[in-house]
Amino acid sequence: MANSLQSLKNRRFRISTQLYSGIGGAVALTVAASLVGWFSFNQVGEAQSDVNEGAIPEMAAAFEIAQYSGTLVVAAPRLTAAETPEIFEEIYVSIIEARESFDQQLAVLESSEGTDERSQRIRAHSDTLTANIEAIKDQGERMFELAVARENLREQIIDLRNHLERLVVSAIDDQYFYTATGYRDLGTPPAERSEHLSEEELERYRHLSELQADANIATELLVNAFTHSSAATIEPLRERFEAAASRIERNMAVLQDSPFHAELIPAFDELYTLGTGEESGFVLLQEELRLAENQRDLLAYNSNEAASLIAEVDSLVIAASNSAQEATDASANAIFTGRTLLLSISIVSIVGAILIAWLFVGRILLSRIQRLSDWMHRMAEGELELEVEIGGNDEVTDMAGALEVFRRHALEVQRLNLVEKLAEDLKTKNDELESVLDKLRKAQDQIVMQEKLAALGELTAGVAHEIRNPLNFVKNFSEASEELLEELHEVLNENDEQLSEDQQDLIQEITDDLNSNFERIKHHGERADRIVHDMLMLGRGEAKHQDTDINNLLDEHARLAYHSVRASDSDFQLDIKEDFDPDAGVLKVISQDLGRVFLNMVNNSCYAIDEKRREKAAAGVGIKDYMPTLWLTTRRKEDSVEIRIKDNGPGIPPDVMKKIFDPFFTTKPTDKGTGLGLAMSSDIIREHGGAIRVDTEVGEFTEMIIELPLTPAEETAEAAG
Repeated sequence: MANSLQSLKNRRFRISTQLYSGIGGAVALTVAASLVGWFSFNQVGEAQSDVNEGAIPEMAAAFEIAQYSGTLVVAAPRLTAAETPEIFEEIYVSIIEARESFDQQLAVLESSEGTDERSQRIRAHSDTLTANIEAIKDQGERMFELAVARENLREQIIDLRNHLERLVVSAIDDQYFYTATGYRDLGTPPAERSEHLSEEELERYRHLSELQADANIATELLVNAFTHSSAATIEPLRERFEAAASRIERNMAVLQDSPFHAELIPAFDELYTLGTGEESGFVLLQEELRLAENQRDLLAYNSNEAASLIAEVDSLVIAASNSAQEATDASANAIFTGRTLLLSISIVSIVGAILIAWLFVGRILLSRIQRLSDWMHRMAEGELELEVEIGGNDEVTDMAGALEVFRRHALEVQRLNLVEKLAEDLKTKNDELESVLDKLRKAQDQIVMQEKLAALGELTAGVAHEIRNPLNFVKNFSEASEELLEELHEVLNENDEQLSEDQQDLIQEITDDLNSNFERIKHHGERADRIVHDMLMLGRGEAKHQDTDINNLLDEHARLAYHSVRASDSDFQLDIKEDFDPDAGVLKVISQDLGRVFLNMVNNSCYAIDEKRREKAAAGVGIKDYMPTLWLTTRRKEDSVEIRIKDNGPGIPPDVMKKIFDPFFTTKPTDKGTGLGLAMSSDIIREHGGAIRVDTEVGEFTEMIIELPLTPAEETAEAAG
């Protein structure tokens, strides 16, 4: 019993006990405020019910009517201003929707008390506006139809005018030529002078001239009619057209026996129809201008009706606003009463809250929690040596004790983490050393391979120099032999009488064969000399841009690469398919560098194809089922030349594709590749202002695509400078 009393005595110092006491007081004040609020809200609800059920719907309907009446007022001008039938129809649909909404709101207003007379006046004005809008809509549709017909008629008149001009001018020229020369047709003999210079022919020429003038007048009258804006001005134009048409008919009657009558009469009949028919230009224009005048009258009438409608709607809105204001004032009085009572309770609550915050929260709770928070922040920053000490007998003291236990455990964990971090750092350094050591081994193997290639290059250069001497002898002696054959041919020509015809034919055949053989020797000798020259130039550091036949350069280096592979593997076979564009032509490039690019790419293709061939052979697939093939293609584009080197090898996997242009990256063994070929090729193409990309499918093919500009990069840079 004594322990229970002591526990209750100590519990009064606990934060929870003090908080429950404060919350209980707040609940009591809240209940009192709720009762006052319920009473106030009940009074406000009754006032708001009057507003919501009476004044607000009436005012909302009045405002909606004002809004939609504005739409009806501007509807007629909008319809007349529409430029296309689509816009016209869209405006009319929006007007119909506004009219339906207007009727709905007006029905709401008519159901309210005290608005019958005003609602009837508003409906009468709106019905009048709607009827006028329907009339304008019907006339507007007809106006669009007339506009289309007018445009078609205008084009028809212009075409007819041009056609008449050609026919009449041609007839006048033919008549004038006949009168002057007597020739009706160039293929017939001329008429007698008395016939082609007769009074009848001169009269015919005069009537044709008058016909031309009247035709021009008639077509001009039809064209000018489209520029008039008043129906009263159309009738004089019609009378002038009919006068011109009468003169045309008289002249056509005189020309009835002429050769031109049959050709001219259909065109003039069409002119009569366009000017005097039931759907002639004058008729269409008069109807269009009449409709325009009717629309102007309707717009003027609509303007008066719109003013009356707006005045009625404005008075309706004012009346609805006054009614809503009266209901709102009643609601405001009820709210003021409730607000006064709630304010009194709130003042009592605020004073109590201030006392609780100052005496309990500020002096007892927050200061100790702040000290505890400072210790926690210092621990978070790593200061774990400071002990936590807070006096008291409440929950804050318990938290301080728990924080002290946490501090001691954190010190132990910190020491363990330091040991683990040191071990992890040591493992990372060991992994880095292993990686660097592996890279050093690879670099050493590549350096050895490069030294071997350098020695092989020097040996190749020496051999190439030695080969050029016998090649020069072959070339020179073939040229000398050709000259000797020419001299022999001259001697035989001088003594051909001593030889029979069969002997001469035999000698001629032999000399032709020798000439052909010498030409082949000279051609292949020069080709071998170029290959040797390119091999020598591969080792030289500096070279200049020069005009180079791209097709020949690609062909020579592709075959050089192929024969190089054949020299090391006699079983290697390759079908080279060439598709060269003759328009690829000559480009200004560094032929030695570009030759290296072609050589590297064809070498890579040969290696890939040979690897796939060996895999197929190991699987029992013969040369008939898989033939190593290399496609060489050139195409001239608008401002560049495209070179494609495609093989049917194993393709390039995606993970390898990302690194093929990286220096020292290779999939070949160390003794077969250095990883510099494609990196060097990419640099060379970029220095030429071109681009290189790869298209591949694993297991099917690899295609290297090179684009070189028609204008060298250095010339483009100079022109830009």
